[in-house]
Amino acid sequence: MQRVYITLQSDDKIAIYNLDSASGNLTHQEDIAVPGGPAPFAVSPDNKHAYTGLRVGLKMVSFDIDSSSGSLTSTGSVGLESDPCYVSVDDTGNHLLSAYYKAGHLAVHPIDSEGALGKPATEWIGTRHKAHCLHTDASNSFAFLPHVAESNAIYQFKFDASTGSMTPNNPAIIEAPEGDGPRHYAYHPNGNFVYFDNEQGSSVTAYKFDSANGTLEAFQTLSTLPDDWTGGNSCAQIHISPSGEFLYASNRGHHSIAIYSVDPDSGEITSLGQKKTVGTPRAFDIDPTGNYMLVSGLDNGDLATYKIESSGQLTHLATQPVGNEPMWLHITDPID
Repeated sequence: MQRVYITLQSDDKIAIYNLDSASGNLTHQEDIAVPGGPAPFAVSPDNKHAYTGLRVGLKMVSFDIDSSSGSLTSTGSVGLESDPCYVSVDDTGNHLLSAYYKAGHLAVHPIDSEGALGKPATEWIGTRHKAHCLHTDASNSFAFLPHVAESNAIYQFKFDASTGSMTPNNPAIIEAPEGDGPRHYAYHPNGNFVYFDNEQGSSVTAYKFDSANGTLEAFQTLSTLPDDWTGGNSCAQIHISPSGEFLYASNRGHHSIAIYSVDPDSGEITSLGQKKTVGTPRAFDIDPTGNYMLVSGLDNGDLATYKIESSGQLTHLATQPVGNEPMWLHITDPID
């Protein structure tokens, strides 16, 4: 069994579901009231603590995760200067990283020895408007901050896990091709490549990752859409399978998940088409076993479950309502 956490911004709650690892059946466990519009969500590396950003209440909130039930108990909070659109925990579990769309900033907040928040940010760095994502690489030494729309750039940072400090790398900024709007990114498990989905460009760009220096070099871009699509569209999230064999990005407008195979040696991706899904699929996640994908839709608050086949294609299992404005999905590691 695996646990699923879904932030429901308009309902002011986090819904907790249980995912059957054998069948893919999804059952509701409970709802945790979280006033203030919970949106981005992250779990600590040891799966003992969780964090969410309140986009209306302008706070970051920490929780303990009950080891047997998966329930959440609030342990602390810290006020924010703007509303966060992305949060992640570094590999030590001592720092919470976050990105700020309206403010055009990144932040790093200290996490205490009990996994709780409460102290002000150790870093509050201005970049450009519409910053959207921030998480460290496998070495916990580097991070990237992409910006969508007119800002259209990726900032490169060095990260010091002992202090939580972020310093500009060299070069500090990668200017994306006009109209791309890099939004979210996924590291390949082999550590050699990073993949960004482009919000305005409706595409995915593959980058070579210099793991020694923490820098990127673009080498391929493919559309997330079929050739005959003429409607409006924007990309939201991107995830890679645990094996690194397949890459997925969500299309808002075409209402689909774009599917790619990944060559582990060259890093090149090949389009395997798109799977139609729920309306405006902003958030989705792949379970840690690589067997299932959950996709949530902003239009009607629906959640779709898919089996990930050995080919990388998605087989629909079920769709059910979960609540208003599902903004984030997180699936835990399997639980005995």
